[in-house]
Amino acid sequence: MKGLFVDTAGWMACADAGDSSHALACEARDSALQQGVLLVTTDYVMDETLTIIRMRLGLPAAKAWWGQVEGSSRLRWEWIGMERAEKARKAFFRYRDKNYSFTDCTSLVVMQELRLKQALTTDRHFRQMGFQVLPHSAE
Repeated sequence: MKGLFVDTAGWMACADAGDSSHALACEARDSALQQGVLLVTTDYVMDETLTIIRMRLGLPAAKAWWGQVEGSSRLRWEWIGMERAEKARKAFFRYRDKNYSFTDCTSLVVMQELRLKQALTTDRHFRQMGFQVLPHSAE
């Protein structure tokens, strides 16, 4: 699958014009879409993103963002479910020396299952997990 995983930090960078990675993140997302790459995310990431947009940017911004992504043919939602949640739980407790969130671990499981190599994010944990991070300047 030719896909780009979009993490909460990636969605936020694109949604918030005040984010220091806004321009680079939007450029990376748009470039991927122009190349026919499918954006991939999870229900956990969407939950996290919608909530953070509402808290930081307000309900109108959350509604506008949701309207842009809901039903998009260029976005594939992956649902976590019990089997993936169990794999994520194991990863969560296995990486004791890391500060990975449970949502990060669910993303790790999905990316491994789908053999995705790149993530749109500014979260350094994805690089620690061995994935290529876009935009390239993201630490």
